[in-house]
Formats: sequence, C-alpha cells, structure tokens
Amino acid sequence: MIHERNIKDYICGTLAPDIDPAMLSADIDLLSTGVIDSLSLVRLVIWIEEEYDIPIGDIEIAPEEFSSIEMINAFIERYTISDVARTKGVNNENEVELLTLTT
Repeated sequence: MIHERNIKDYICGTLAPDIDPAMLSADIDLLSTGVIDSLSLVRLVIWIEEEYDIPIGDIEIAPEEFSSIEMINAFIERYTISDVARTKGVNNENEVELLTLTT
C-alpha cells in the first residue's frame, strides 16, 4: 500500500494520538473499534482532500470507504490514479498500471 504510512501518521498523530502507529493494522475497522469517531471521520476526509488534491465534494462517498487504512488507501489510489490517467489520456487498466510504475 503506497499511502499506508502517511495515513497511519495522520490518524495516530492527529486523530488518535494515544495509538501507536506500529500497533494499528491496516485492516482494523477504525469506526467500529472507536479509533475514529464521526467528527474525526470528517477531519480525515478533509485531510485526504487537501493532502492528495482529491475533489471530495465532486465524489459520492460513504463512511465504509474510510473504515480501514486499506480502504482509505484504495480510495486515494482510485482517485489519484484516475486523475493522472485522465491527464495523460490513459484509457485502460494496463496503461494505468504501467503509468503508475513509471511515475
């Protein structure tokens, strides 16, 4: 996961400072375990929008997309890769994968 460390650093440094990043697994449900609450979720979404330049207001989102570090990483990759692909005129998944490897 490309963004895992950055996501963990933000969550543990800002939203849940009492949690050690090394103890936070990528698949733990952040919402149901109480690592983040609804207000923290809003702050997380705003951070993702600013940090990764993803226009969240233009995207239909659901809390489940931010329920774990894995899901957050997938969300970021989906929207950042899509933007790069559109900019470069990439039309299929193989070209996106190649573009990702060469960027």
